[in-house]
Amino acid sequence: MPRLRTRIAGTAVALTALPLAVAPPAAAATDPDYTITLTPSANGAAIDDSMYGVFFEDINYAADGGLYAELVRNRSFEFRPADNSSFNGLTGWTVTAGTAATTDDDARLNDRNRTYLRITGGASLTNGGYGTGYAVQKGQIYDFSVWARADAGAKLTVGLDGATLTKSITTDAWTKYTGTLRATATTNTGRLTIGTDKSSRLDMVSLLPRNTYRGHGLRKDLAEKIAALKPGFVRFPGGCLVNTGSMYSYDAADNYPRARSYQWKDTVGPVETRATNANFWGYNQSYGLGYYEYFQFAEDIGAKPLPVLPALVTGCGQNRATNDPELLQKYLQDTLDLIEFANGPVSSTWGKVRAQMGHPKPFGLSQVAIGNEENLPDEYFANFLRFRDAIKAKYPNLTVISNSGPDDAGATFDNLWAKNKAAGSDMVDEHYYNSPSWFLQNNGRYDSYDRRGPKVFLGEYASLDAKFQNSLAEAAYMTGLERNADVVKMASYAPLLADIDNAQWRPDLIWFDNDESWGSTSYQTQKLFMNNVGDRVVPSTTSGGGVVRPQPITGRVGLSTWATAAKYDDVKVTGTDGAVLYSDDFDDGNADGWSTLSNRGNWSVRDGAYVQSDTAANNTMIAAATNITATDYDITLKATKTAGAEGFLIPFGIKNSDTWYWWNLGGWNNTQGAVEKAAGSADAKEQILTKPDTVVTGRTYDLKISVRGTKVTLLKDGVEWGSFDDNHVSEPFAQVVTRDTGTGELIVKVVNAQDKPAVTKIDLGGLKVARTARMTVLAGDPGEQNTRSAEPIQPVTSTVSGIGATFTRTLPASSVTFLRIKER
Repeated sequence: MPRLRTRIAGTAVALTALPLAVAPPAAAATDPDYTITLTPSANGAAIDDSMYGVFFEDINYAADGGLYAELVRNRSFEFRPADNSSFNGLTGWTVTAGTAATTDDDARLNDRNRTYLRITGGASLTNGGYGTGYAVQKGQIYDFSVWARADAGAKLTVGLDGATLTKSITTDAWTKYTGTLRATATTNTGRLTIGTDKSSRLDMVSLLPRNTYRGHGLRKDLAEKIAALKPGFVRFPGGCLVNTGSMYSYDAADNYPRARSYQWKDTVGPVETRATNANFWGYNQSYGLGYYEYFQFAEDIGAKPLPVLPALVTGCGQNRATNDPELLQKYLQDTLDLIEFANGPVSSTWGKVRAQMGHPKPFGLSQVAIGNEENLPDEYFANFLRFRDAIKAKYPNLTVISNSGPDDAGATFDNLWAKNKAAGSDMVDEHYYNSPSWFLQNNGRYDSYDRRGPKVFLGEYASLDAKFQNSLAEAAYMTGLERNADVVKMASYAPLLADIDNAQWRPDLIWFDNDESWGSTSYQTQKLFMNNVGDRVVPSTTSGGGVVRPQPITGRVGLSTWATAAKYDDVKVTGTDGAVLYSDDFDDGNADGWSTLSNRGNWSVRDGAYVQSDTAANNTMIAAATNITATDYDITLKATKTAGAEGFLIPFGIKNSDTWYWWNLGGWNNTQGAVEKAAGSADAKEQILTKPDTVVTGRTYDLKISVRGTKVTLLKDGVEWGSFDDNHVSEPFAQVVTRDTGTGELIVKVVNAQDKPAVTKIDLGGLKVARTARMTVLAGDPGEQNTRSAEPIQPVTSTVSGIGATFTRTLPASSVTFLRIKER
């Protein structure tokens, strides 16, 4: 198993460990493509140590089966069909001999671990963990534990692929039994075997590698990759885990509710007393990785902890707010108790709990965030103010972070920003996932933000794919974040981790299976920026080169649905001169010329309309045959929802199955409308505009899309619904310069996201500098990905000469280049 030895014994080579080579000086260019000019006498924005961080959410099996090193899946037998239709109490387990079944009765271990394994007469079981089995290394020690009881005594036998141990269960009281197993072989298909020779009860079966990150129970290779980023903060535990299900407390119906939001008090204390929970993302959480472990991990890697707490208003496609003042007060108190848990003296109630867990020293919590991507701005902000007031009354110096909803623009975004400005919020959390073109078009997003208003925390962002072209676009955008570091105080790419075999979201920063891990191209990009931040921006300008200007919106017209049945009729495209460019009323009983772009849905012509009848299918896109080449035209049609969860999708400007726009009416469970744009990937849609919207079943709507070049106006039943102008230019060349006062270096950061080299002149504004510099380059095919089998996008570091007050270098096509230049 050479891969396992390589990946677990030593992580990917760190940037600073790369061998240095002296490169020849770059040839001078009399006519550079670009000129970067510094103004070193002017002060740019100061950059905080916490500028870049990481966001950890238990999505993609990031915790159990991921960062949390526990090898046993379903260790407390708490999986239930109510959580996931494929689950039962023995999920992850196989009974290989005898009789064993899960039981929930008064003999349970405790009320937080209600279900246990009851063995009758004697039985044996195996557990395969996550993926193909346990990844174990020959000679390594694994710590085993189990809680057990037996009526008349029993012999417990435990095995791990040839290593065995035995214990005598001597009492009918729940007792914890421990032991160690030393692996006899290296494998990634290991199995734990456990059994007893007599009737007995077992719960909380655990197997943890002794060799974890700093001995704190986290998988070493994953923790080391995160630590190598040198993050300034760790945002946790979500994300959608935070607000979804926040209407439930542990004491709700039958004392055993499911799909609760991530409530911190469920996750501290001895692991056998912690609750389990049905994860928002479709699987179970053991809470072995809880708030104490999050705080400890942040401390271990030198990062600030940033917990996100529920505001009792749901988000992530849901719309619900509490009207229960008693429940709201409970959450307010829980928030204050969390701050005490993190910072309180050992004499305080919750500071004592922290000390008992092994950390008497306070964690130094300085910031908390309230809520995540709420879709009800008025209800959310009313609750936010209650939380903020309660926190500030007791902890006036704590930064309390609000948010701006789930999108980069739109009615909810504007509403929440206005509220945050009026209320003088400390900081506002923005989230967006967009196409590479959006990031290349929006480098100046924060240039015009109010310098006196709330600061920005960019808590979640990514370009929606995993290719190097996505990373290049993100890198170009990050130069704008740094240039505006007086406004953007923190930023974190999301999500952080993903199990290659259990991913609910893409892209992700670090991928893993049960025995190895690898960084995406965006991981390498983020690491380059996070390891080379600097303390202050040195003002600079760029001249020369050019921009990519938008083209008029042309292409085919289409129809689609999402988890909805609908019928469409009288589809027509007309030019501004009245000429009919395309028309189909389906009265002839067929849909000649229409073709599928998704191979989903059930389309047929019925009663003179085109009907999609599958309410389970997502994105059932079909397109008319005619390619609309006119730049000014109108699309009209009639649309009727007949059943299902959402509304209509009207695609236009279709180039192919991965490049198009669509008007989304009644999306997000029939609560929101939007115009979305796919630019090279159907999974990489950016939202151009959003607003609340609902579609009524059975009602026929007259819809019109008026296209004038890059400008689009949308009308619903003759009333303007919205408009936009997709006229942003793309800037494929971006740069920022910062100063590292600790090392006395300038850090020149340049992104060339073009398919050709860029001859670049750099004028340092008269600064005296060393003749050589340390240069690190990420470059490669923009279509490349780092995968389990190959990681082609890696940093290359060299020493370059020819540096001076003014010098010229040719930057590779599709590259990110960092020059660290020593000032004299």
